[in-house]
Amino acid sequence: MGEHIRIRNASGKWVVRAGGAIVAESSEAKELTEGDMPAVIYFPRGDVGMAFLEASDSATRCPYKGQASYFNISTAAGDIPDAAWSYETPLERLSDIAGHIAFYGDKVTVEQL
Repeated sequence: MGEHIRIRNASGKWVVRAGGAIVAESSEAKELTEGDMPAVIYFPRGDVGMAFLEASDSATRCPYKGQASYFNISTAAGDIPDAAWSYETPLERLSDIAGHIAFYGDKVTVEQL
């Protein structure tokens, strides 16, 4: 189960921009690939401006990763609902993403510097 998921250290520095603000910036991000889907960058919580994030009521369950909780992002330009997610206690095989937050690239800008 979950053998099609790989996690590795993301190379370089990564940044998240939303509503004109830098919401996250890290040289310690993780890159998760799942099958043939595009890679997702997970940022250590300590590298995320948590003042921009507010927990939402949304939650989903992935059979390979576990329970995901979601965050709205608040910026001066407005709120972005469910723009980020985290597996607070992922399944053991994917424990490398515990304490990390990922962002939807269609709602914010996630880019390598």
